Amino acid sequence: MPSPSTFPTTSVWSVAHAEAPEVISSAWIDEQLATTFERVGVRPGLLTSLAGIVERRWWPVGMPFDEAAALAGAKAITAAGLKPSDIDLLISTSVSKHHLEPSVACAVHFRLGLSASCGNFDLGNACLGFVNAMHVAAMAIESGQARTVLIVDGEGSRQTQEATISRLSQDTATLEDVFEQFASLTIGSGAAAMVLGGTRSEAHRYLGGITRAATAHHELCVGDLDRMRTDTAGLLTSGLKLAREALDDAIAEGWSWSDCDHYVMHQVSKVHNEQLCELLDVDMTKVPLTYPNFGNMGPAAVPYTLSTIADTIEVGERVLLMGIGSGLNCAAAELRW
Repeated sequence: MPSPSTFPTTSVWSVAHAEAPEVISSAWIDEQLATTFERVGVRPGLLTSLAGIVERRWWPVGMPFDEAAALAGAKAITAAGLKPSDIDLLISTSVSKHHLEPSVACAVHFRLGLSASCGNFDLGNACLGFVNAMHVAAMAIESGQARTVLIVDGEGSRQTQEATISRLSQDTATLEDVFEQFASLTIGSGAAAMVLGGTRSEAHRYLGGITRAATAHHELCVGDLDRMRTDTAGLLTSGLKLAREALDDAIAEGWSWSDCDHYVMHQVSKVHNEQLCELLDVDMTKVPLTYPNFGNMGPAAVPYTLSTIADTIEVGERVLLMGIGSGLNCAAAELRW
């Protein structure tokens, strides 16, 4: 049975990513925290052996997150064969931001030289922001409010990880502190962008998808630029349960997501990825991975990973985008290439 289509004309015109240049290895982080790990009894190497993250990226010192988002945005505009003046709506989904206001979208709008008539705003929902923005973009396109929508995301982990390493290096740091802040050391920097518009040749259909919430768990992961505290085990267990329920609901609604050609999932860690694939009965050979070398890039992870494999996807293949974000929320959407 074919999957239902929520949006009859919306298509992905391009997807792009920008790679942060500085490589930060997990071995280096282990070295910085060696004294603390020995004192509290933590075995070094967990970032690699347990999380499966060998390295992550940092942007240069002083580089703002909006500049990273704009780098990816410019690539996506060019790849779509457009000029900045052709964009009708800009949505920024970055979790990383230097201040509460103005929006990150304002700075990206300026950096890209978008027109005065191009609406712009931030849309935040932890690691699901980008997938949610695709849904909002499709609603704008289908209703005639926009012909082309640019979604951008720029994430940076330098400030969070430098602060975490400094805090955990103190003599007062406990074993509980290490495990509560461990997830902070798994995040990575990167940027991604996507242009959506109506039907046209060589575009990829956006069919829509579903969202499900389990907000009773909204305190399992709480973070800002300086500190992120996470109940890692609780987040994993509750997130996997929500993902299974969401997929079951989707199949009941007619979405045939048990046999897609590619599964582009939010990249958290080795444990999360393997357990999620096992729970959902997903063939891991169909799941492209970016977390081993880029870490958890938050809402940039799904479009970033999609961008890295876009040239290898065959016409007509089905791609499922799926993520679980702290809150808890789960979202999935289907693309027909």
